[in-house]
Amino acid sequence: MPVIWEARLFAKYPNMSRIGKKPIQIPAGVDARVQDRTVHVKGPKGELAMPFHHAVTVVLQDGTEGKELQVSVAHADQKQERALWGTTRATIASMIEGITKGYTKSLEINGVGYRASLAGKKLVLTVGFSHDVDFTLPQGIDAKIEKNIITLTGIDKQLIGETAAQIRKIKPPEPYLGKGIKYTDEVVRRKVGKAATKAAE
Repeated sequence: MPVIWEARLFAKYPNMSRIGKKPIQIPAGVDARVQDRTVHVKGPKGELAMPFHHAVTVVLQDGTEGKELQVSVAHADQKQERALWGTTRATIASMIEGITKGYTKSLEINGVGYRASLAGKKLVLTVGFSHDVDFTLPQGIDAKIEKNIITLTGIDKQLIGETAAQIRKIKPPEPYLGKGIKYTDEVVRRKVGKAATKAAE
């Protein structure tokens, strides 16, 4: 697990040392601890833990406004350590945001007869196949359906994003009629069909 996390961090954020320098304030109602190279945070909405790279140091300390987490690296002049530094800080801040406020991600289903329903932790999708598609929501992710909108909620920002991407992948929006599953804030670039093209000529 930690190895996968480290590779993701370096690939996604090449240079974030300026972010890394900023201490992370621990808000009221949040418990934080660092143990065995893992950051643990617990808040009103749940608890998250994240192992961090051996090149990174995370310290829980007293700050001017209460407890804070300070992230640092030994070799800030090295590109990889700078990347890990900023990304570790950003990820911890995201975790604290998740356990205090939570995250949401919404998807929109478009198409005649297309719909979604919930059966416990299972999302049942009717999206143009000869059969319904069942999608089991991962632990820590909840869903609500209103008409053609699926709203995912949870405390883990990365898991919410991955879950939404997996659901969208079941029936991505096609470019001619727009049928399929898309993010609510996604703009689908539409193409003109052959019949419409001939009619316009």
